[in-house]
Formats: sequence, structure tokens, C-alpha cells
Amino acid sequence: MAEVTVRDAEGAEAGTLTLDETFFGIEPNVAVLHQVVTAQLAAARSGTQSTKTRAEVSGGGKKPFKQKGTGRARQGSERAPHFTGGGVAFGPKPRSYRQKTPKKMVQLALRSALSDRASEGRVAVVSSWPWSPPSTKGAVGALAALGVTGKVMVVLSRDDEDAYKSFRNLTDVKIVQAGELNAYDVLVNDWIVFTTRTLPGHTSDQSTQAPGGSEAPGGTGTAHATETTTATETTTATEIEAEEDAL
Repeated sequence: MAEVTVRDAEGAEAGTLTLDETFFGIEPNVAVLHQVVTAQLAAARSGTQSTKTRAEVSGGGKKPFKQKGTGRARQGSERAPHFTGGGVAFGPKPRSYRQKTPKKMVQLALRSALSDRASEGRVAVVSSWPWSPPSTKGAVGALAALGVTGKVMVVLSRDDEDAYKSFRNLTDVKIVQAGELNAYDVLVNDWIVFTTRTLPGHTSDQSTQAPGGSEAPGGTGTAHATETTTATETTTATEIEAEEDAL
């Protein structure tokens, strides 16, 4: 199982995480990737191109010359496709280029793309983005501290508004929300930067191992909360039994 080092915005190590093999450890399916990316690019086409047929162009309501006696080929309209200014035969019309792609195929393509980037060591994880107010200068410094170069995709959660405003002016940075993650954007970017909240397959109750091997602060918070809840439920049940005995 692949592990990735969790860093803060200044590049300092904040622990390690084990990447979920379901998302980052499969053999990329190139055929599925090609089909899904092709469908995604096709769906992005506006499909608004249009030409006029001979029924839509203006003019042509009168027969240009008589049927016989001119020595010319008979014509019924000046707006036939072979006339200058005439309609277009079999020209493009507005239509949708969208292709129907099964959900499981879309999911497999995303996992294949993420696995490809993980196999190249181009997946970075940040504990959180600390800027408040937003700071584009801080965003540039954070990317430099993380050692990511080229085209970078930053995956944010809905609450990372300050981070969004910090990264949005950088030309080589693509910002997506965790729910909008897709195979095409993963493939066209050199690095994928997640936070611990947006990393696929990682839940908040999974502990992050600190560099020394111990759990990071807050790692036992869930267990402590469970023990407290159990103790409270036991106390409540005892009080109810005592009231029933009194009655």
C-alpha cells in the first residue's frame, strides 16, 4: 500500500497517510480512460453550429426563367444548393454531442487516472490551507514549498473559500471541488494536490501518523468521544431503573 507524506502549507511534514488502493492502487484501464475522456470532451461542445437550407434562405420564390426554349438546364429556384447564395445541402444543424457513459465506467476512469498519477509520485496531500484573508502570494509560496511544478490541480472542499480566492489567479493552477473530480482534469495536470478532507478514500476518523510514528494530535478523539457517550448512556439507564423501582 502506497503512503504519502502529509505536509502543511510551509512544506513541513505533518505525518503520513496510506492511500486507498481502491482509488490509487489499481492498474489503469487505458481503453476506459479513452472512452470516458472522449465522451467528456464531446459533452463540452456547445453544438450550436447551424447552416440554412434552401427552405430557410431568403428569395427564390420565382422561377428564374422559362422551362423550355432557352437552351439552359431547367431551374425552379435561384436558391437551390448549386446556386450562389443558395441553401446548404446536408449542412450542420444544432445538436447535442453528448454520449451516454455508464457511471461505473466513469468511476473506473477516475480511479485509473488517480492511480496513474500516484504511480508517478505526483499526488500531494496538505493538512489544510491556513490563509485568512486570502493570499495569492501565500499560495505561490505553498506550491513552491511542496515542490510541485508544471500544471497543478488543487482539490478543495466547499469550505475552502479563502484557498479558492488565493489560487484562482494562478494561470497554471486548476481548482476543482472534491465532488467535481474527473478523469480528464487529472490527466491534463502534472500534479494533484489534496487536503486531508478531500483525499478520496480517506475519512476523518482515520488517524494520521506523525513523523515519529505516534498518532498526530486529535488521533484518539473519536475513541474518547465514544467512551464518553457510552458512560452517559449507562448513567441514564441506571437513573431510569431507579425511578421505576420507586414507582
